[in-house]
Amino acid sequence: MDIATVTDFELERYITTIMLDIGVPAHLKGYHYLRDAILLSGRDMEVVSSVTKLLYPTVARHFKTTDQKVERAIRNAIEVSWIRGNDETFEELFGYSAASGKTRPTNSEYIARIADKVRLDIKSM
Repeated sequence: MDIATVTDFELERYITTIMLDIGVPAHLKGYHYLRDAILLSGRDMEVVSSVTKLLYPTVARHFKTTDQKVERAIRNAIEVSWIRGNDETFEELFGYSAASGKTRPTNSEYIARIADKVRLDIKSM
C-alpha cells in the first residue's frame, strides 16, 4: 500500500498509537505539533531536511502560532517522553534509550525516525 492512498485520519490514528506507546503525553501542545510534523514528514520526507525553513513554519501556520513556539513545544514533548517513556519502544525505534545513558534524539531525528517507521509499516500492509 502506498502512503498517498491512506487518509490523514488513518495516518493520524496510527501516529497517535506510536506516540502514546513512546510516552508522549497527550496534554502537551508539543504532542499535537509533533503529530502534525510526523504526518507532514510521512507524506514528504523532504521537509525533514529543512525543519526550520519548511516543517516548523508549516505546523505553526496550521496551529496559528510561531515556528519558535512549535520548535520549543516539540523539544519539550520529546524530552518528557525520553524521561518518562517506554525504554523498550525507544530501543526498538532508535537503537538506544535513556536507560542506555545516551542523550535524547534531536527534534529532526525523532520526527524523521517515526515518519520513516510509519512509511515502512504502511508499505508492508
